[in-house]
Amino acid sequence: MKIQNVNDAAFSKYGKIVTNVDFAPLVAAINESTPLPDDVAYEPSVEVLEATSVFEELKVKTYGEMPIQIGYCNGHNSSMSLAEYHRDSEINVAATDAILIIGSQQELIEGGRKVDADKLEAFFVPAGTAVEVYATTLHYAPCGVDGAGFKVGIVLPRFTNFDLDNKHEGGEDDLLTAKNKWLIPLNKEITL
Repeated sequence: MKIQNVNDAAFSKYGKIVTNVDFAPLVAAINESTPLPDDVAYEPSVEVLEATSVFEELKVKTYGEMPIQIGYCNGHNSSMSLAEYHRDSEINVAATDAILIIGSQQELIEGGRKVDADKLEAFFVPAGTAVEVYATTLHYAPCGVDGAGFKVGIVLPRFTNFDLDNKHEGGEDDLLTAKNKWLIPLNKEITL
C-alpha cells in the first residue's frame, strides 16, 4: 500500500489539517502522561488531556461549543481488519509520527456490511500535526512508522465510544458497537 502524506491533495476528501489551534500543550501531555503499550490501547476521555488549554479551544472553535472529550489511541500496530465511522468529525492529534488507513463510507460494499480493503488509502501524519477526519471517513487505530509505536490524541463529541445503554438490532444498528461508533469488517486484512 502506498503511503501518502496528509499534506497531499488526496487527503482532502477524507479530512483536513487543523491549523487554527496550538496543539503543543496537548502533544506534550500525550507524550508525558499516556502509555505506549506493545498492543493498542484506547481511552476515550482522559482528565489530564482534557485539562490542557487545547480542550476549550477545540470545544469552541472546532466543535461549535458542543461538549467534547479528549482521549488517546497509543501502541504498536501495522495492520487493519476493521473500520469505524461516527456521525461527527474526529480530530487526530499525532504526538508521534503515525499512519492513518482511511476510506470513504460511500464506498462500502455488500449493502454497507463490508469495507473493500482495496479502496482504502494510507496517509502519514507527522508528529505535532492534527487532522480532522470527516464523519464520512472510515478509519480505525493508527499504525506506527517503520515498526515504531505511535501516540495519537483522539478528540470526539462527548460520550462517543462509551458503552451503549440499549440493545441495537437490524440494519445499520447491527454495526453499532458503542455510542456513536459503527464498526465494519474489511473484506481482507491490510498490513503495512
